[in-house]
Amino acid sequence: MARPAHSAPTVAVRLDFADRPAAIPEIVASVAAAGGSLRTLSTVRRWTDESAGALVEVELEVEGLKEDQVIEILDRLPDLRGCRVTRSLDRVFGKRLIVIGGGAQIAQAVLGAVSEADRHNLRGEKISVDTIPLVGEENLAAAVRAVADLDRARALLLAGSIMGGEITRAVVEIQQLGIPVIALNMVGSVTDVADLVVTDPVQAGTMAVMGIADTAKFDFARQKGRRY
Repeated sequence: MARPAHSAPTVAVRLDFADRPAAIPEIVASVAAAGGSLRTLSTVRRWTDESAGALVEVELEVEGLKEDQVIEILDRLPDLRGCRVTRSLDRVFGKRLIVIGGGAQIAQAVLGAVSEADRHNLRGEKISVDTIPLVGEENLAAAVRAVADLDRARALLLAGSIMGGEITRAVVEIQQLGIPVIALNMVGSVTDVADLVVTDPVQAGTMAVMGIADTAKFDFARQKGRRY
């Protein structure tokens, strides 16, 4: 199933509530009963209060409901100790380009990506660039697969000198989930399955950002299998 290119608007809230096993299922059930969808849930911190006992702070992003509806639903929860509206990550950091690789290639690819993201962000976009330098087939394959679990990830850029085997299988898996993969022109079978292969790392970073920017006329689907 392909991942949608754009996410619906969300309402983000921070909650403090009693830390017990049934608390989070109750939150999810309350949101669902009102017609909303829980898009993300992350634990921020846990602590113990002398009067209230064990507490946990979580951040939720709810889709399909208005802000006042979300607050009204959450205020009814018996374990709630505090609730405040914050800004959802898609409004703050926007779409994400993930860059994985190592050495000088990844540094140059990120240079091109950040420079291009700046150009589009000045025109109203919000595109962030996340990167991790890694070595080893197992580590790289695990990182590629994890991109599918990252919220707001819109594309993956592989910047290295040799990638294949389990990394190639991981690339095919996330492509089936709708995440396009751009790769440097390198040794290994990754270039046989990548949506786009680019020789120059700076240009690869630039083209990867262009592919996810609404303010650019560059379509990964039309570049499928191309090499530059």
